[in-house]
Parts: sequence; structure tokens; C-alpha cells
Amino acid sequence: MFIDWLLASTPILVVLVLMLGLRWKGTQAGPAGWLAAVLIAALRFGAGWDALFWAQVKGLLLALWVLYVIWAALLFYRVTDEAGAVSTIGAGLPRLTANRGLQALLLGWAFGAFLQGVSGFGVPVAVVGPLLVGLGFPPVAAVVIASVGHSWAVTFGSLGSSFFALLAATGRSGEELAAPCAAMLGLLCLLCGAGALWAAGGARTLRYGIAPLLIMGMAMAGVQYLVVSQGMYSIGGMCGGLAGLAVGVAWARSGQRAATGETREARMGLGWALAPYALLVGIVLLAELVGPVNDFLGQVVLRVEVPELTTARGWVTPAGPARTINIFGHAGALLVYASLLSWVLFQWRRCYQPHAARRIAREVVRRAVPSTIGIATMVGMAVTMDHAGMTHLLAEGISRAVGVAFPLVSPLIGALGAFMTGSNTNSNVVFGMLQERVAALVGMSPLLALAAQTTGGAVGGMFAPAKVIVGCAPVGADESAALRKTMAYGAAILLVLAAVTGIVAWVFVAKG
Repeated sequence: MFIDWLLASTPILVVLVLMLGLRWKGTQAGPAGWLAAVLIAALRFGAGWDALFWAQVKGLLLALWVLYVIWAALLFYRVTDEAGAVSTIGAGLPRLTANRGLQALLLGWAFGAFLQGVSGFGVPVAVVGPLLVGLGFPPVAAVVIASVGHSWAVTFGSLGSSFFALLAATGRSGEELAAPCAAMLGLLCLLCGAGALWAAGGARTLRYGIAPLLIMGMAMAGVQYLVVSQGMYSIGGMCGGLAGLAVGVAWARSGQRAATGETREARMGLGWALAPYALLVGIVLLAELVGPVNDFLGQVVLRVEVPELTTARGWVTPAGPARTINIFGHAGALLVYASLLSWVLFQWRRCYQPHAARRIAREVVRRAVPSTIGIATMVGMAVTMDHAGMTHLLAEGISRAVGVAFPLVSPLIGALGAFMTGSNTNSNVVFGMLQERVAALVGMSPLLALAAQTTGGAVGGMFAPAKVIVGCAPVGADESAALRKTMAYGAAILLVLAAVTGIVAWVFVAKG
């Protein structure tokens, strides 16, 4: 019945209308969507108290699994940024070259991806934009370069929080999803680099920047693919960005003229600035690859068994464990260890100003609380819809409407989710399960659909109004102009991704 399909889509429509139409934040729209899902599940789809209760339990554990990473990632970023490590890395890059295209690639593409890898949450645009303006780029161009350039690193950025959200929402394993996601994001990496070059100076700049674009892009995409294929999802974006910086710096030093102009003195040497990231990589390698260390950290696990659940309309959710949380071996725990060691290192180096710990704690809480509320309620909404059979009903409706053309639509759904919430993480939570279900119904590989979901979500975040505003504020750029231009780049990239997804899906079907 059409009325059932409409009611099943209502929680998502509530979030869309509130965030796009009324410009509510995720902290407000998320609870509204969750409440709509609970009421409709109970009153229309026959979800009893047991189904609703266990849906919230599973949703809470899924949210905690993702939020563990987000809170720890913010802590790691604030510990390093307060010491001056981020500004030290950023201050040295503009001195390497006067070439406009190479400056855009180094700062907007590689350095922005590195910042996304270790922080996210709008930091790359807020940090890189002023650096580009200081080099003489117009404010709007600076915002566009920063917004477009870093987006390819979003899924495995923020220490992997978006990818972890996709795993949590779908129940898939990282071993299944990492390779297809990294492959599609590798294509996005090259497209974002090309967009940054075009924004820096049009077709001529793109033409002259093809060589460094390809060399840096292959290094970034290749390193990210290798790292996440080995199970180290939390450092994929960071390592990719570092690889791009290394190759880009080598290219700039090989024959480019040094940039002129003053840059502020760094508070520490580059080696010390990179030390926290080396510590993080070392900790992740130890935890993931050394068996005794992995076993030791995995001794305390939060696990909840959920019984089989059936609604009054006959929808059955099989029994099984909710998302388990490895308390001391989780990616969030590894980030906490790296943060503590970095704090000790920088304290020994006397890099902190008085009351640094207080400022770090205050900023972590200020940034993390809104994300916590939005993600927790949207995860609760998604799990409630799934347990009531609403997600499956939506998937059936979409499969009938678009049929075999669904691969062309899949990246656009991911982009819509990120655009409306300002977050690829939220997009993966809201639409990940839906994409998987529709793909199965239309004969598309679910892994390809999920890769398209998170890749499209990375692009949608590029022109999400909230992120564009964050980028415009520090440089005084016109928000409307920046949003229009960023959306144009995003639309062009999405068309390419849609075409590639369609071709790959067709090849898989033809071979099958």
C-alpha cells in the first residue's frame, strides 16, 4: 500500500524537511526523526514493546561504537593542535612553491586530506582556507579548493568514523567493505584533485597540473587502499594524506621556484610536529598486527545478546548479538593511547600554554556533544525502522521505482544524506541499510552499493551548507557564491561517480 510506504519514509522525510527546509541542526532533527520512527513503528507496523526496547539497545550500542571513535579523534586533534603541531605542518607548505596549481594541490588536496584524516568536523576547510587566502587566492576560491580537495578522505578520515558508522549500520565486516570503498574513493581522490586545480585557475591550471595530480593521486589512493585493506581503517585517510604530502613536497623541491612572502614562525620542528602521528601509526600497527598485543587488548568486551523479535505484522528480526565493543582494543581506545603519549611528549617539550588541558577538554566537549546527540538519535531511528520492517518496505518501493537504474542513483542517495545532515557518518547511518536492501532486490552487488553510498556521502558533505559556512567565516567569503560553486563541482563529480557505478554494476551482472 502506498500509505505504508509513505509512513515508512516519514522519519527520513522529517529529518530532511527539518534540516533543509527549517534549517534545524542534527541535534534537533535527529530526536524528531527518532520519535517519528518509534511512533510509526508502534502504531502502524505493529512493533511491540519488546521490539522497540531491543531496537533502542542495539541502536545505543551501535552509536557508542561510532562515538568512541569520534570523541577520541577530537581528543587526539585537540592535543596536537594545542601544542602547535598542525600549524607547524601547515606553515611550511606555502614556502615550497609559487605555482598556484601546486599550492592548491599541496594545501587544499593533500594537507586538507591529512587534516580530515586526523580530525574532520569541518577542520580542513577552516584551516586551509585562510592559508590559501594568505597566498593570494580569492576568498571564494579558497573555500572551494579546501571544500572540494579534502572530500575524498572523508570516509576513512576522522580516524575512520564514517566507515565505522557504515559497518555499524549494515552489520558488514571491514574485511568485506574496505577494498571496494577504497577503490571507489581512489577515483574520487583524482576527481577532487582535478576540481581543486580547476578552482585554482581554470582549464589552464588543470592542464599544467596533470603530472603532479596523477603522481600525488596514485600515491594517496594507493596508500589508503593498502592501509585499509590490512584492517587499519582508522589511519587510512591520514596515511593517504601524508603520502600525498611527501610526494607533493618532493615534486615541489625537484624544480619549482620557492614562494615569496612571510610566514609565521613555527613553534616546533617538523619532525616533532609529525611525532604524534607516527605514534598513532605505531600503536595501530602493534594492536592490529601483533597477536599477543591484540589478544591482551581484547580481553574486555561489551556484548549483548538480542532475542528473536517479531512484529504484529509478521516482520521477524533474527536473534543474535548486538554490536560488540572491545573496550581496550577499539579504534577509539588506540586514539586515546596516542593522545596520552602525545600529551606527555609535548609537555616534556614545553609546547603547551597555561591551562591547555582545560581548553582541550572544553573544545572536545563543545564539538562532540552535538555529534553525540545527532548520531545517537539517528542510529536509533535507523535501527527502529529496520526492526519494524520499514526499511525493507522502503527498499521494495525504491527497487520498483528505479529498477535496474538503481546503480546510477546509489551515489546520489549518499550525497543527499550528507548534504542534509552535514555528515557522511550520519548519511551512512540513515541510508546504509536501505542501500544494501535495495541493491539485493535489484540484483546489484550490496558491496558496490555501500561503496557508492559512502563515496557519494563524501561528495555531499563537500557542499553541505553547514560546512561551507564553516569555511566562509574565517576568510569572509560570500556564502551564497561559495555554496553555488561548490555545488557545481559536487554535481559534476557525482555524475562521474554515477556513471562509473552503473558501468561496474553492469559488468558484474554481465559476468554473473
